[in-house]
Amino acid sequence: SARATAHRIRKNPNPWFYPLFIFPMGSEWLYQIRIRLCDDSAFALRCRNKEYNIVSEILVIANRHNAKPVCTLDAFVGYVEEAEECGIEKYPLYHWTRNVIDNGEKRIKHSKSFAFYYNGNQIYDKEIALNLYQDLLKLYKEKKIEELKMIDSNPKNNPQPPKHFG
Repeated sequence: SARATAHRIRKNPNPWFYPLFIFPMGSEWLYQIRIRLCDDSAFALRCRNKEYNIVSEILVIANRHNAKPVCTLDAFVGYVEEAEECGIEKYPLYHWTRNVIDNGEKRIKHSKSFAFYYNGNQIYDKEIALNLYQDLLKLYKEKKIEELKMIDSNPKNNPQPPKHFG
C-alpha cells in the first residue's frame, strides 16, 4: 500500500526527498501541501528567522498541524548527498535531481518552494492536508505566500522526470 511504502521510505536515514511519483498507489491518494514564497521570505524560512513575521506565522500554523516546512532545494541537496554517500545506483532519481540543483535557474526556483511534511511523512491523508491548507489560505489571501497548492500522489497529476533520467 502507499502508506506502507511511505513508511518504509521514511525509515531511510535521510528521507529528505522522494518525489510523489515513486510511491506505488492504491485506491486512495495521499496529499501534500506546498507553498512558494518571495526571495527574502523564503531565505528567512530556510534559516527559521522568526524576526520575519511570515516565518513566525508559517511555523505557528505548521506546529499546530504537526507539520514542518521543508525547502524543496534543501530536500534535493539532501537526496543527492545521500546518494553520493550510499551509492547512486540505489537512487533512481539521482541524475535528474543532480541536474536540477546544478541548474542556476531551477536552483533559485526550488529555493523558494516548500513542502509540508506531516509527522515526518511527505504525503498524508486528505483531511490532514485540507486542514493545513485552510490555515495557510489566510496567508495566501493576504499575499504573504505567492502560491499555495494541495497536490495528490496520483502520477497523472504530477510531472514525471524525463525518460533520459529514468
